[in-house]
Amino acid sequence: MNVVFISPNFPKNFYNFCRALKQNYVCVLGIGDEPYDNLDHNVKENLNDYYCVSSLENYEEVYRAFAFFIHKYGRIDFVESNNEYWLMQDAHLRTDFNVNSGIKDDEIRYIRYKSAMKECYAKAKVKTARFHLCTDYDAGKKFVSEVGYPVIVKPDDGVGASETHKLKNDKELKAFYQTTHHHQMIMEEFIDGDLISYDGIADAKGDVVYETGHIFPYQVMDIVNDQLDCFYFSRKEIPANLRQAGQAVVKAFPCRSRFFHLEFFRLRHDKAGLGQKGDIIGLEVNMRPPGGPTVDMMNYASDIDVYRIWANIVVYNKPMIDNTTKKYYTVYAARRKGNKYPHSLEAIRQEYKDRIVMEEDVPEITAGAMGDHLLIARLDKPEEIDDFVNKVIGGKVNADELL
Repeated sequence: MNVVFISPNFPKNFYNFCRALKQNYVCVLGIGDEPYDNLDHNVKENLNDYYCVSSLENYEEVYRAFAFFIHKYGRIDFVESNNEYWLMQDAHLRTDFNVNSGIKDDEIRYIRYKSAMKECYAKAKVKTARFHLCTDYDAGKKFVSEVGYPVIVKPDDGVGASETHKLKNDKELKAFYQTTHHHQMIMEEFIDGDLISYDGIADAKGDVVYETGHIFPYQVMDIVNDQLDCFYFSRKEIPANLRQAGQAVVKAFPCRSRFFHLEFFRLRHDKAGLGQKGDIIGLEVNMRPPGGPTVDMMNYASDIDVYRIWANIVVYNKPMIDNTTKKYYTVYAARRKGNKYPHSLEAIRQEYKDRIVMEEDVPEITAGAMGDHLLIARLDKPEEIDDFVNKVIGGKVNADELL
């Protein structure tokens, strides 16, 4: 089996996808923009071959690299980046080279454009915020008169929280329309809810074979715009209404032999025309692993190898791991450069010792959303989450209430 993996060297933990494939005796072929000699040894050891392009943004170069691998190794069975930024390009490659194991150009809009996502949410019978594709001030004002302030504006085709803002009044609405936007923007009603996720892996039929979930007390938009400290944590148990909504969404979207990271709001209050307190409302889908070291957090939570589950689905369409019971809560908390904190890192290391399973600097490209220096711990009880977060970044969190 021949698999092309795009950008195997970044993010740095992504070599594990190649490692898991190679353990399944797959011929793993990497395409990236880092010279081979500069690759980390973990990347080199888990590739059968590598083609360096001057830029992964240059589709013609990536196309030629793909064609070279076909000439040298024969038919390509699977292509993947597991990276939000390259999903469109992955679809182009599958379409142009007739690789039938994933999303092609005819389906990519459903996982890229937030307005198109609404169609699949409707198919899954999961409610979403009302929306309006932005045109001019009068149309925007009419939409606001229907849903009220605040409203959220963001690119219809966007990655992460880039250009995402909350508009709270007419002055801010006018300023928005007086600003030049280089993308089609979408406006949505604001939802007062807890941000939660349903994460996992689906098989070739779109059936969920591995599931977990995470809670994000702060939205990425607020973390980026207000430079808040970032923290989030995993669940041990999936609530029934989240599982029901999550599995319905996976089935409704083009999600085959791949990771998914589905974001939902859990309503904090009844909202007329939308739902009651505790209801699950669809936000957006990401048909790739959750960002940063979250896949590693999945592993630490259960003492398993989620990379291997994905590779087993790719090769055998079976997870081939029986027990994925969550043993721990895994907690991510990150500090920002220049901020002062009440406890030193050394004091935290001494207190938590082997319960801290990862500590490192965050790559600059993702630091805006993820903080500058992260610590990940695995803990037994919700109250331990509260204490750990307080020690790392200060402030209070009631994890038990959010769970």
